[in-house]
Amino acid sequence: MPIYDFHCRGCSHEFEALVRAHDTEPTRCPQCHGTDIERQISTFAVNTAEKRAAAVKQSRERQIKANKEKLVADEEYRKEHEGH
Repeated sequence: MPIYDFHCRGCSHEFEALVRAHDTEPTRCPQCHGTDIERQISTFAVNTAEKRAAAVKQSRERQIKANKEKLVADEEYRKEHEGH
């Protein structure tokens, strides 16, 4: 099954999507649902220790960023609703 890497020009989100030859709907960005997307050149499916380490590092960085954003949002919510 062909899985392609895409870059959304609307929101800059990068994602993978399964694209079949018989699909009639355009591929949509899962974040903003836009169709202004660009198919990226995919890397070869090579499984090396370096690639695994890089993927783990990227995943960890995304988790840290998401956790920071959640803490900030929680703190803002607490401040807004503290006196109520």
